Amino acid sequence: MVSQKTKIVNPMGMHMRPAGMFAQAMMKYNADVTLVFGDKEVNAKSIMNLMAACIKCGSELEVRCSGPDEEAALAEAIRLIESGLGE
Repeated sequence: MVSQKTKIVNPMGMHMRPAGMFAQAMMKYNADVTLVFGDKEVNAKSIMNLMAACIKCGSELEVRCSGPDEEAALAEAIRLIESGLGE
């Protein structure tokens, strides 16, 4: 397992469009991808779980990846989050 802490910089947080983009990007990896936000552990491959977590701009979270593609999944997850999730 690999993990890294980061912060949501997207002004609108993890709403439908960025959640969909993020979940779709994580689906291509053969790894479990989890966002740890406060006391919640969120399946990052589920758009509904991402939206339900109410992750807002400025929120600190930890990305955890486990599986054969864990390093690549973590690198892409961090890149997407720190680039503003396309917004």
